[in-house]
Amino acid sequence: MGMTTPPRTLAEALRARDDESLAGLLRARPDLLTPVPGDITQLATRAGTRASVVRALEHLDRFALQTAEALAVAPDPAPYETLLALLTGDGQDDGEHRDDAGAAIVAALPGALAVLREQALVWGENDRLRLVRTARELLSPSPQHPSPTGLGPTVSEATAGMSPGRLQEILAAAGLPATHDPVSAVNALTALFTDRTRMGELLDTAPMEALSVLDRLVWGPPYGEVTPNPTPPVKWLRDRGLLLPVSTRTVVLPREAALHLRAGRAHRVPEPRPPAVRAVAERDPQAVDSAAAGQAFLAVATVEELLKSWNGGGPAILRAGGLSVRELKKTAAALDVSEPVAAFWIELAYAAGLLASDGEADERYAPTPAYDDWAELPAEDRWVSLAAAWLAATRTSGLVGGQDAKGRALSTLGPDLDRSAAPEVRHRVLSLLAALPPGTAPDPESVLARLRWERPLRGASASAGDTTDLRSRIALWTLNESELLGITGRGALASQTRALLSDGPAEAAARLAPLIPEPLDHVLLQADLTAVAPGPLERPLADMLAALADIESKGGATVYRFTPGSVRRALDAGQSAADLHAFLAAHSRTPVPQPLSYLIDDVARRHGHLRIGAASAYVRCDDEAVLNEILADKRSATLRLRRLAPTALAAQIDPASLLDGLREMGYAPAAESADGDVLITRAGARRTPPRAAPVPVPEGPPVPDPTLLGAAVRAIRAGDTAATVVHKDTGPASAPGALPRTTSAETLVTVQAAAMTGSAVWIGYVNAEGAASQRVIAPVRVEGGYVTAYDHTADEVRTYPLHRITGVAELAEE
Repeated sequence: MGMTTPPRTLAEALRARDDESLAGLLRARPDLLTPVPGDITQLATRAGTRASVVRALEHLDRFALQTAEALAVAPDPAPYETLLALLTGDGQDDGEHRDDAGAAIVAALPGALAVLREQALVWGENDRLRLVRTARELLSPSPQHPSPTGLGPTVSEATAGMSPGRLQEILAAAGLPATHDPVSAVNALTALFTDRTRMGELLDTAPMEALSVLDRLVWGPPYGEVTPNPTPPVKWLRDRGLLLPVSTRTVVLPREAALHLRAGRAHRVPEPRPPAVRAVAERDPQAVDSAAAGQAFLAVATVEELLKSWNGGGPAILRAGGLSVRELKKTAAALDVSEPVAAFWIELAYAAGLLASDGEADERYAPTPAYDDWAELPAEDRWVSLAAAWLAATRTSGLVGGQDAKGRALSTLGPDLDRSAAPEVRHRVLSLLAALPPGTAPDPESVLARLRWERPLRGASASAGDTTDLRSRIALWTLNESELLGITGRGALASQTRALLSDGPAEAAARLAPLIPEPLDHVLLQADLTAVAPGPLERPLADMLAALADIESKGGATVYRFTPGSVRRALDAGQSAADLHAFLAAHSRTPVPQPLSYLIDDVARRHGHLRIGAASAYVRCDDEAVLNEILADKRSATLRLRRLAPTALAAQIDPASLLDGLREMGYAPAAESADGDVLITRAGARRTPPRAAPVPVPEGPPVPDPTLLGAAVRAIRAGDTAATVVHKDTGPASAPGALPRTTSAETLVTVQAAAMTGSAVWIGYVNAEGAASQRVIAPVRVEGGYVTAYDHTADEVRTYPLHRITGVAELAEE
C-alpha cells in the first residue's frame, strides 16, 4: 500500500504498511492483539498507550534505545542527519570519540531505526522522523525524571514564564542585542548556544571555576542547587543564561549549551555494537561432554535420593506455604549439599512434576505418581526431563532466603518465587554459550555485559522487592545451575545440551546415553561391615541396598555401612534373615563376611520378640524377664508403661512413638495388627494424588502463531475498511461511533435490494452486550427478521437480527 503524501499521524503511517509489516508489529508487540483492534486507528491508539510503550522500550537493545533517547531530545520532527549528529557528534571534541565508533554508528543506525519503526515507536520518512508522543514523554528530561541522556530542557522550555526584564539582562550579559520580544530573546539565546564559534568565544571569557561547574553538569544530571547568594562562578554562569533557574534554589544547564560542551553528542558512549562474549578457557570438547555427563548422572541420582527420602511423606507445609528453614537444613544435610543447592534440587523436582503437596489435612510434601514412571526411565531420559523442566520453569530457587516486598522471607516451594523473565534469560545465556566454539568456557562478566546490552531496561526488577539487576542475577544463577545439572561441563556447553536446544529431547538423550556408565549388578562386601558399589547400581539392587544399609560416602564409588538399625529396617520391610543372606550372596563379588552374617542373624533373632499394638499402645512379650528389664530401665519413664499381665505392658503414647522409644533403648520390637499379625511397613507407599507440574508464569502475552497473525491483520484491515468507507449519505465515516441511522422500513428495503443486486452496504450494528460497531456486508438472504450476509469486516458469513441494525447506507460507487 503506497502513499503519495507523508503520513500526518501514526494511524496513517500504519495504514500505509503492507500486511507483512503489520504482522511484524503484532509479532513484536503481542500485547496489541488483546483484544484484536477493530481498525487501524484503534491499533495506533493502543500502540501509543503508556503500558504498551513501556513494554516495547523494555525489549529494545541498548543502541536502539539510545536512538530513541536521541530522538526524544531532538526537534520534533527531526531529519535523519540531525539524529545521526546527536549520536556521532560534530567531530570537534577532544578525540575521545573515535572514528571507528562513528563508522559503526553510521552502519548500525538504519537497523536501529528499522526496529523502532517496526515496533511503531518511530514513524515518518527520514526527513521527518517522529518518536511517538508517549515514548518522548517517558524519555524526555524533567526535574523528577532526568533524561537517560543526562540532558536538561531546551532554552525555550527552561525560560518559559521568565520575566522579559530578566531575559534582557541575560542578553546584555551574553553580549547579545536587546529585544523587547520574549520569543526573539529566546531565539537569540538559543542561536548563541548552538553557534560553535560564538559559544567558544563566550566560554573563553569564563572563569576556570565556572568551567569546572559546567564539567560537573555536562553529562548529567544537569540540575544543581544554589544558595540565595551564589558564588561568583555560579553567578557568572547564571547571568549569561548558561544556568537557568528552575526554582528559587535549583538551576539547570540548558540542552543547547550541554550539547555544545559534549561536541553535539547525546550520549557519552554510544554502543552500536553488542559486546562480545569472551572466552576464559578452551577445553577438549570430549572432556566437557564427559564432565557434563557425570554431573547429569549425579543430578538424576540426587533428585532420586531426595524423593526417596520423602517416600513415606515429606516435611510439613508451612501455614504461609513452602518449606521451613529447619526442614531445608535437614534436607541439605541428608543430601550432603549446601542449603541453596538443596533448594535448587527441591524446586527442580517440583518444576518437573515429581513432587507436590499431598492435600491432606496435615499437609505434607510427597512424591507424585509421575515420580514412579520417571524412576523407571533410563538415566538419559530422566535427565532430559529435568533439563527441559528447568529451562521452562519460572520459579527461581536463587531467591530463597531473600525477602519479598513486605519484608517476608522467601521460602523453598513457597509463593512469590516466580519470575517470568527466568526462562527467557536461561535460553539466552545458553544461546550465547552455544554460539561459542565447542569446548569454550565463557567469561561470566562478558555474558552479563551482553545481556545488559540486549535488554538495558529489563535489568531492573520485574517485581517489587527486587532492587538489583534481576536479569544479571538470574544469568549468574543460570551459569551455576547449568554446572550442577550437567548442562555445562567445566564451564563449557556440552554437546548433549546443544542437541537439546536445537534438535529436541530425543537427540539429546541419544547423545548422552553413551556417556553415562552402565549400571552394575554387584557390590563388594568388606569385613568392616561396609559394601562398596564401584559405580551406579541397577535400580532393584540400589533400592534393596538402600533399605539394608546406610550410605556412608558418595563419589565415584558409593560406600554403604550395615548397622543393626539398617538391618532392622530391612526386616521391618518384610524381608527375612534368609532373604538377606541370599541377596548378599547373589550380588557380592566377594564372599559375605562372617561379621555381617552374624549381625543379620543377631538382629533377626531379636526382631519381633516384642510386639507393639494399640491400647493407646501395648507391649507384648512371652519372656517376662524382658518386660521386667524394660520396666526397670530409667529410659522407659517417658514411655509411661504399666504392667497389664505377666507378658503385657500398656503405654499412654501412640504405637509409632512406642516403637521408636524402644528402638532407641536398643530393642528390636515389631508392630502388630489387631489380629496379632506382624505389620510390614514398606517404604515408598505414600504418594500424592495425580498432580500436574506447575505452569510457568508467562511474561506478557505469548507470541502469536502465523495463522493468528494473518487472521488478526485481515480483521484489522476489514475493520478499517468499514470505518473509512465512503457511503452515499454522510461521506467518510471517520468519527468514532458515527453509525448510520435509518428507520426499520428503510433498513429492510435497502438490505433486500442489496441482496437482489449482490452489492455491499454499510451498516451500524449493536450486539447483545450493547457494543456498537460499523460493518461492510454483502447481503445474501433476508427472511424471518434476519439478514444473512458476507461480513467484509470479519471475513466470514454471519447472520444479523434486523432489529439490532441501527441503520444502513449504500456505498459510493467510487
